[in-house]
Amino acid sequence: MKRARRPDHRRLFEVASAQAGYFTASQALACRLSRALLAHHARGGRFLRVGKGLYRLAQYPSSPREEVVAAWLAAGAGEAVVSHESALDLLQLSDVVPRRIHLTVPRSRRYRVGPPGASLHTTSRPFGREDLLVREGVRLTSAARSIVDAAESGTAPEQVLRAVQEALERGLVTRARLLAAARARGGRVERLLRRALAGSPER
Repeated sequence: MKRARRPDHRRLFEVASAQAGYFTASQALACRLSRALLAHHARGGRFLRVGKGLYRLAQYPSSPREEVVAAWLAAGAGEAVVSHESALDLLQLSDVVPRRIHLTVPRSRRYRVGPPGASLHTTSRPFGREDLLVREGVRLTSAARSIVDAAESGTAPEQVLRAVQEALERGLVTRARLLAAARARGGRVERLLRRALAGSPER
């Protein structure tokens, strides 16, 4: 008779450590922790249940922006990405301070309700490899995509201009990539980014 494999608590700790101490029920199941065992540890205080299907290691140290990680996991880490002003914040571009956590999901998920404190954007533009990064354990939009998304959604022009300058100075994006992203949006976004690039030194 084949014996059941033991829960892999070490692997779960590794997964949670890469996500500011948070993990989903699905991730726990992949580490062979049953839902009954999850509930047992939540009752005992080893895990904190912070939302539907979302948990946190109770003794894991708190960290800056961990609420972004929690919101991203709650929205569905396989599909959602941190975007707009929240991505600019994670990338430390400009001085923008997001009032809400911005997440983007495919348009096919437009009926999904976002986590508390989050704004859920939808997109019909598929994410390419150049559109995504991983920072602090979460998937987020690249500098170019974050800038044009923020510009399109109404972020203050001075913050967009500063984000462009900082992204160029730090080598996070090229002028050509920004121009291509701006042309794809057209209108006000393209005019704003062309103005920002005109005032930035060639790199």
